[in-house]
Amino acid sequence: MNLTVMRLTMRGLLGRRRAVLFLILPVVLLGLAGLTRWASGGTPDASAGLASQFALGTLLPLMCLLISTGVIGAEIDDGSIVYMLAKPIPRRTIVLSKLVVAIGAAVVFAVLPTIAAVEIAGDEGGRLGLAFGVTSALAAIAYTALFVALSVATRNAVILGLLYALLWETVLGGYVPGIRAVSVRQWALSAGERMLGDHASAWGVTAEVGLATGIVMLVLTTAAATVLAIRKLQTLRLSSAE
Repeated sequence: MNLTVMRLTMRGLLGRRRAVLFLILPVVLLGLAGLTRWASGGTPDASAGLASQFALGTLLPLMCLLISTGVIGAEIDDGSIVYMLAKPIPRRTIVLSKLVVAIGAAVVFAVLPTIAAVEIAGDEGGRLGLAFGVTSALAAIAYTALFVALSVATRNAVILGLLYALLWETVLGGYVPGIRAVSVRQWALSAGERMLGDHASAWGVTAEVGLATGIVMLVLTTAAATVLAIRKLQTLRLSSAE
């Protein structure tokens, strides 16, 4: 990884207008958490429903999409990536550096607000917050890798990413059994289900796959997406970024 690339990426990410959404979406989540606590009296099952349906199903993939396209997709679109590619820096170093920044931003703007929302909506001894913290962190890593690869592979990354995040992960991945088994959200949720143990079914935290399958699929997806991003950036000609 390259510290200069990471610093420039972070500056560009937080300096764009889309950075405003990094604050708006978490605030909406925290507001919904307060309403959930007021309506349910702070029961863990209501809190788990909010975290599973809205935080994991909507906020997390959207936030990871905004962040991932911001760390590299925007540079490719406006042509500024040409200056970085002209430097004697391996393409894999560029991708990995940007991926680390994207994951860090996803933790700050999506994972931590998810934990805070769970604690506000209702928890029992911090178990639910810890479980969804681990779940959202695992999902954030896979989502950012996927969306970074998508940003390098196509200039329509935002549109395709929105279709994937809202249609596949939120709608189909939330209600269609067959598709749920191949959903990042469900793979990550398997970790939260295992951590909650006997409380998982009572609080409505259930995954379509087992822990071993979920972790393996998350690792394979993240690795494959990272390799794809590196290969696509290696074959990206400088003239194509103009």
